[in-house]
Amino acid sequence: MQRSEALLQTLLALGVEYRNGGRAPNQGFDCSGLVAHVFREAYGIQLPHNTLAQSELGVPVSFAELEPGDLVFYNTLDRPFSHVGIYLGDSRFVHAPKSGSSVRVESLRTAYWSSRFDGARRIYPPI
Repeated sequence: MQRSEALLQTLLALGVEYRNGGRAPNQGFDCSGLVAHVFREAYGIQLPHNTLAQSELGVPVSFAELEPGDLVFYNTLDRPFSHVGIYLGDSRFVHAPKSGSSVRVESLRTAYWSSRFDGARRIYPPI
């Protein structure tokens, strides 16, 4: 399954320190840098290092249609699409949350994340 490569790359990033502007495991990740890294390593797809720009790619999917590898977007800075993560399945996603923390898995269903959900996008890997 092609989408499994993105999930493998995502899981390999667990524990990497957050760094604003970070784009690689050896320098740390911010949220959009993590997503761009995963898609570059898994599929050779160059995504912008910008959450809003990433939110305009692929096709929209509803919460009920989420599949592993989909991008999930949140309003965390009082502006839409200010945070992004990668859906793992079972109502969980991986993201690079903030300074002082590291890439980790969280539940979409917590009050914090469910109240800030802005939508999801599916970016199909090349065939």
